Amino acid sequence: TEESATPEAVTGGVSVELVHLGSLYHDDVMDEAEVRRTVDSVNARWGNLKAILAGDFLLARASELAAGLGVEVAALLAATIGRLCEGQLLELQHAHDLDRSEDAYLRSIDGKTAALLAAACRIGALVSEAPDSHVEALTTFGRSYGMAFQLVDDVLDLVATEEQLGKPAGHDLEEGVYTLPVLHTLASADGDELRELLSPPLDEPARQKALDLVRSGDGIRVTIEAARSQAGTGREALAQLPPSPGVTGLGAAADYLLSSVEAAAG
Repeated sequence: TEESATPEAVTGGVSVELVHLGSLYHDDVMDEAEVRRTVDSVNARWGNLKAILAGDFLLARASELAAGLGVEVAALLAATIGRLCEGQLLELQHAHDLDRSEDAYLRSIDGKTAALLAAACRIGALVSEAPDSHVEALTTFGRSYGMAFQLVDDVLDLVATEEQLGKPAGHDLEEGVYTLPVLHTLASADGDELRELLSPPLDEPARQKALDLVRSGDGIRVTIEAARSQAGTGREALAQLPPSPGVTGLGAAADYLLSSVEAAAG
């Protein structure tokens, strides 16, 4: 018979998702985003003040739920919220920075995305009272999957349509967030041309030309390879665990993630 998730596992999952949702409310305020998942963002519909307060409430509720799961889970969730803030601050620090390093980019996505996925997997393992080796393997998978997810998301922002994304394409360029494909293009023979195009103000013709320049270089391919490498690290971590439907599902999620970006990138 199929095993059901324990109440503790469900509560842990809810607490992580509330942190995720609260962080999206705040992100949309900072980005002045008007659309989230094909519908109006909270800030677009009800204003920044309500979006910020709603995000704060979700983070507080997540912490309250985590507290009921024990000190270790509560401390982990609190630290994860801090890591999300650190990753976002690193991104803001390098906004419109044409000399942003690849290391600075990777440190940012490790905080703003990978930390949350690592915490989700670790909390699941902790509340299931898994052996320490399994806890560490699942944490490694979560962090690697999170890194791959953000790399894929950054590629999709450059190559996918608005219908596929559920939000405007090329938004990162407009916000001055230069992701790995852009950084590779800036370091290539086309770098000088791209620098000139990205100099503010970035009007629509310049934005489209910049997108075309990035798409025509090898930055997209390099970033997909980086995502594939991170997914490989995650699969190696899963291989340390005994076979189960959950392990199979996590591996399938990594495969689907890569197939989605490779299909969009052609």
